[in-house]
Amino acid sequence: MYRGLVGKEIKYKGHDGVEKNAYFARPEGDGPFPGVVFIHHVPGWNEVCVETVRRLAHHGFAAITPNLYAAYGEGDADDIGARARAEGGVSDEQLLGDVSGSMAYLRAQPNANGKVAVMGYCSGGRQTFLAACRLKDVNAAVDCWGGRVMVKDKAALTAKQPTAPIDFAKDLNCPILGIFGNDDKEPDVEQVNKTEEILKGLGKRHEFHRYDGAGHAFFDWSRPSYRPEQAMDAWGKVFAFLNKNIG
Repeated sequence: MYRGLVGKEIKYKGHDGVEKNAYFARPEGDGPFPGVVFIHHVPGWNEVCVETVRRLAHHGFAAITPNLYAAYGEGDADDIGARARAEGGVSDEQLLGDVSGSMAYLRAQPNANGKVAVMGYCSGGRQTFLAACRLKDVNAAVDCWGGRVMVKDKAALTAKQPTAPIDFAKDLNCPILGIFGNDDKEPDVEQVNKTEEILKGLGKRHEFHRYDGAGHAFFDWSRPSYRPEQAMDAWGKVFAFLNKNIG
């Protein structure tokens, strides 16, 4: 563990080469450090996301969380998140461009080891699965309770998110870790089981962990959904997976 950290807001080039803001943290020292792109959840680019990046840095990773809602300006994260959701959220193409730019930022650091994982909560878990299938240079992926990886009703698809990520599963080219609560409704147990069945059938490297007594967002210390015992056990699995695959 690294008690000395470097943390700051930075600029990077996201989708279509547009300069955007992100939060970056890494351990102090020469490295080399593996990288993690943390994709924020649908509520927005908020304190929980910054703290997650700091936690990753504390455990030896250079991590970045891009502000997917940068186009909506500065201000209260909840207000900006509400505006983004009202307009249908972030398009999958923008997401892929922003993640690709974030990965490039991490790999360009002089103390990088060249390997980068993608990780996300909730909508960020869905986007993690998508990025791991659509981007060719992702070395590992951590999907934390990603909703709508599998879509039960095709009417739920939109112009911005036209395809369920599971439809790209054949293109998954890195190991993926899934963290889920058995009390979650999106994804529910049936969806998680079906996703794992598809990955098994395709011969994809995956590791799924399910937790009783936990629902959606059970890592999030700012919500009543937080379950410390399950969260700490799951974090241990996250770090073990990342160290194995990119460390």
